[in-house]
Amino acid sequence: MATKKLQPIIIKRVKKTAHAHHGGAWKIAYADFVTAMMAFFLLMWLLGSTAKGDLQGIASYFNSPLQVAMPGGSGAGNSSSIIPGGGTDLTRTNGQVRRSEGQNNDRARMNDDDRKAQMAKQDARRIAALREKIDGLLNENAILREFRSQIRMEVTPDGLEIQIVDAQNRPMFDTGAALVKPYMRDILRAIGTSLNNVENRVSLAGHTDGAPYGNGDRGYGNWELSADRANASRRELVASGMPDDKLVRVVGLAASDLLDKNNALSPVNRRISITVLTHEAEARLLGTRRMDAPDAVKAIAEQVAARDHDKAVASTQAALAAAN
Repeated sequence: MATKKLQPIIIKRVKKTAHAHHGGAWKIAYADFVTAMMAFFLLMWLLGSTAKGDLQGIASYFNSPLQVAMPGGSGAGNSSSIIPGGGTDLTRTNGQVRRSEGQNNDRARMNDDDRKAQMAKQDARRIAALREKIDGLLNENAILREFRSQIRMEVTPDGLEIQIVDAQNRPMFDTGAALVKPYMRDILRAIGTSLNNVENRVSLAGHTDGAPYGNGDRGYGNWELSADRANASRRELVASGMPDDKLVRVVGLAASDLLDKNNALSPVNRRISITVLTHEAEARLLGTRRMDAPDAVKAIAEQVAARDHDKAVASTQAALAAAN
């Protein structure tokens, strides 16, 4: 027993470690498989719900896909189809569409024409409302009703023209002077008050008859007299509360635009014309085009992007002036 060898004691220690990460590549493969199956079933559904003639059209398109895009020939996009689109315009459900820069320009011109037409309609409504307002004022105001025969209103292509004409026994100004008579002052201030809430701007002109001015030899004639009377009328309109910048033009026309062309000496030729201008007439008169807000903002943004500081400043000033 003493000589018997001792058996060694072997202790095995198992070291436990976590499994290595297997990765997520299978998820991508599975997603691709699901997508392919969905596309397959969608294709099968479309083929099952499409008429035979439409299937032939689709087949012919894929056989020659450039036939329409390049030479402009007929193709599947020229026929009605259950599949929306055809050619380069996927918003169309019928027919082939080939867009070009010329078509886009035509569309822009049409939009601009639509804006002008809409503005013209708004001007027409404002002018019609203003005419009714002044008519009501002439009927309600005892002082103005007395001089109604000397106030004439007419809608012209430029807007609403209000003419205050002279009468044989009731002149608007002192003879040969620009001093406003009291009743003429009442008429002008009543009209000026009516124009306060109107967006459209105003043109003012003075007229005389064809009789030569007495002091014409001193360099002061009918031209100067008509201009002075127009300016005196402007002061009365402004005194009624109408903003001075609402007037775009104050001129004296002397006897160049007679109301009674058959009788140059007729009293009705001595008059003051107040024209409430349409936006188109104002632009034509000033030789400029008033931009609406979207056009102005777009123009300024383009000039800022191009780093054209001077044009951007000029466009901003023009937009502000148009807004006022």
